[in-house]
Amino acid sequence: MRGVSLKMKRVLPAIVLFFAAPLIAEYLLGSLPITMLGTLVVLGPMYGGGAILTREAVRRAGLGWPSIIVLALAYGVLEEGLVTQSLFNPNYLGLNQHLLQPEYIPVFGIGAWWTVFVLTLHAVWSIPVSIAMVEGLSAQSAPRPWLRGPGLALVAILFALGSISIARFTIREDAAHFVASRSQLASTAAIIVALIVLAFRLPQLSGVHGRRSAPLYSTAGLTALIAGSAFLIIPNQWGWWTVCLYLVLDVSVILLIRTWSRGKGWGPRHRLALSGGAALAYAWHAFVETPAVGRPNRAGNAVFAAGLLIALVAAALKTPVEVE
Repeated sequence: MRGVSLKMKRVLPAIVLFFAAPLIAEYLLGSLPITMLGTLVVLGPMYGGGAILTREAVRRAGLGWPSIIVLALAYGVLEEGLVTQSLFNPNYLGLNQHLLQPEYIPVFGIGAWWTVFVLTLHAVWSIPVSIAMVEGLSAQSAPRPWLRGPGLALVAILFALGSISIARFTIREDAAHFVASRSQLASTAAIIVALIVLAFRLPQLSGVHGRRSAPLYSTAGLTALIAGSAFLIIPNQWGWWTVCLYLVLDVSVILLIRTWSRGKGWGPRHRLALSGGAALAYAWHAFVETPAVGRPNRAGNAVFAAGLLIALVAAALKTPVEVE
């Protein structure tokens, strides 16, 4: 019985991440209302499976957060380019959202605004924020892999099945039964492979901290909240200015965190503060977000926001202060 208990304790964070990733990516943001919670059956394997595979691959390889972010970007390209194909579909699911019209690039068949916007959502919130939150809740096992071979194989199978199911559903439900061209699909696959290779070739952080002190936890969290909120509220009507502002914001935050992480005192609580601030940006924005499917449900938004606050408090109590 004790062996079973220890095994469950080791595997439990992976189970939590399996559901946390889609809850943050779709429900906390407000893209899906609480009344559609049943779609977790298919979203869990894709979002949750992707987050677990990303986290376990990086932890097993002894790599760091830069690798997680690059793999998260690869996940975003896979989901939006191969699974849902929203990067190329001029009328995704017949929702008349005109995702590709802002700054359309004919040679690639993509919209610059939507491409940068949605890939940033995945590269920041869908995968890294979810991983950081769950690792905060299981701080003692954060640096170590959670799953062994059979568990990892099961997650990979679920991820594949979930992705295939969503791809088939998307094509079937799309008004024009849209399928991207062979060149678009081949280019997307090549980009995914290149990003995966890059993720495992990134140099490890030295762990040597400079003379400058790391910021206060509150500073890190507030910065993530402000930066995340700014990203979410920049209007796409500004055209190329919007795309440029997105890229400037993305690069600036990456460079800032890179500088902070080299400071004395940088540790797990800083990462939790960053992920918590970013998640809070999703939480408040849900109250003004129009769901992609279904009607707005502000009571549901409040439930997810409250759940986030509870999770953040619990993670803060468990996350150690020690620097890495």
